[in-house]
Amino acid sequence: MKLQRKNRLRATALGVIAVSSALALTACGSDNNSGGGSTGGGGATTGAASSVKCDGAKGQLLASGSSAQKNAMDLWVKNYMAGCKDAQINYKASSSGDGIVAFTQGTVGFAGSDSPLNAQQVEDSKKVCTGGGQGINLPMVGGPIAIGFHVEGVDSLVLDASTIAKIFNGKISKWNDEAIAKLNPNAKLPDLAIQAFHRSTDSGTTDNLTKYLSAAAKADWPYPPAKKWAASGGQAASGSGDVAAQVKQVNGAIGYFELSYAASQSIKTVDINTGASAPVKATAENASKAIAAAKIAGTGKDLALKLDYTTKADGAYPLVLVTYEIACDKGNKPATLAAVKSFLSYTAGADGQKLLTEASYAPIPAEINAKVIETVNSLS
Repeated sequence: MKLQRKNRLRATALGVIAVSSALALTACGSDNNSGGGSTGGGGATTGAASSVKCDGAKGQLLASGSSAQKNAMDLWVKNYMAGCKDAQINYKASSSGDGIVAFTQGTVGFAGSDSPLNAQQVEDSKKVCTGGGQGINLPMVGGPIAIGFHVEGVDSLVLDASTIAKIFNGKISKWNDEAIAKLNPNAKLPDLAIQAFHRSTDSGTTDNLTKYLSAAAKADWPYPPAKKWAASGGQAASGSGDVAAQVKQVNGAIGYFELSYAASQSIKTVDINTGASAPVKATAENASKAIAAAKIAGTGKDLALKLDYTTKADGAYPLVLVTYEIACDKGNKPATLAAVKSFLSYTAGADGQKLLTEASYAPIPAEINAKVIETVNSLS
């Protein structure tokens, strides 16, 4: 009898803990800074959903693109749909290139891309943004591109831009190479082949990595920045998640992906020697320091940013990306306009941006983000 009573008490305690944990997860990002909750078509909102303003959003909204922002998008969609019961957001994480193609073909309401639209893509967007509209870039997610590695017996690693370039360009092929050893005098580097993984499809993450290498290690990276991988050799994987999975599994592997993939899979990441007083770790806070120096390069409602990949400021992680949500400034489809504005207002709002830090991303700097919110509200 005493044992049965003890087991009942233990089960009750575990139940209380489970309920408390569920409530804590529901409340994540629930600070209401948007002036009140929304019923989302009649349903009461609680917890994280209380900050969502549905504003008539209903039906299915298709979107696709960047896999770098997938973990942020998963959180956003879950919280948004908890508040807006009549709206369904379906984001397909593939690649920035795929997302832009889908947008310019008119099959999605917005796209995610880790690089802004180029001139030809803006021109193509005018075919689907009616009434003189065009696609614009709305910076929504910031973060470091982590260089993840898996070398058994090596817990920390420092590399600089030149060494990273040589590794991904096939000029450094062993982990005990002199250049790596010089940057890591206390590490026991093995005589092990380097297995470098890159993206197989057009990728904004690749574009940002190659922009960094072109700017900071031009002599060792002879290729122009591009979404398509240009270097020979190495092994390809289709998305950020697939690259991270390969690095996790293969001893001797190295690859690049958004930090949240490293955090979620406990993958070790490289500290970058930028020439600052100390090597810089890949963290959301350090990425924010670099992104804060970005300048708006777009014109009109377009908010494309110019990043400084060669920063030597202490604590500023230079290998960063900004993911843009791409939408029509005007001429959006009437059936999905309300959902596009409502959802992007949430993601750009205080609660949406707060979730980024919790998921190892970096929020967009406040001055730039205020312009994003203003622009989202003006979409038509």
